[in-house]
Amino acid sequence: LRNLKSVAPDTRTFPDFDNKLRDAFRTETEMFVSEIIQNDHSVLDLLTADWTYVNDRLASHYGIPNIYGTHFRRVDQVDEARRGLLGQGSVLTVTSYPNRTSPVLRGKWVMENIIGTPAPAPPPNVPDLKENLGSDVMSIRQRLELHRQDPVCSSCHSLLDPLGFALENFDAIGRYRTKEEGGLVNSSGQLGDGRYIDGVGDLRIALLSKPENFV
Repeated sequence: LRNLKSVAPDTRTFPDFDNKLRDAFRTETEMFVSEIIQNDHSVLDLLTADWTYVNDRLASHYGIPNIYGTHFRRVDQVDEARRGLLGQGSVLTVTSYPNRTSPVLRGKWVMENIIGTPAPAPPPNVPDLKENLGSDVMSIRQRLELHRQDPVCSSCHSLLDPLGFALENFDAIGRYRTKEEGGLVNSSGQLGDGRYIDGVGDLRIALLSKPENFV
């Protein structure tokens, strides 16, 4: 959350983002974590909780109906994709670039903060991911596949990218989506242990299969 105040999503790509939404992201996560600590919940609820805290601005952003007013209140039975920290706008926004998602940043965040395994340091002089120009539009996955053709890049990305791809149904400001620039969202991947996952639900199940790593 320390990075949330400096995040600046591109206003042309995300005209709905403003400081009220930024503040709502922070408040949600702070109240969520405080509830778990103060009421002695299982630490695994940080991944699995089917409840969160929203006000009208955040509820509208998440597609949660019938929430009115600026005060925050607990809502139960949130959508499966939104459960726990992996579905919260704060985390999803600070692990994105101003104009797009970043499976690499998100994968690195999951490795370091959820699994407790530091991501490998990138090799020197790694070129930036090519941006879409003109009519030649490729998805983030397609651009990363080109990037991974370099064997030096491939070893790290094979660990990071599947974790980040699982979160690709969330855009760079945490809205749920099924389409992205370049086509339909593909949130599938193969984890380092050989397991195939598709989406944040499968990622959560995979993480919980070895709960001691997160705990």
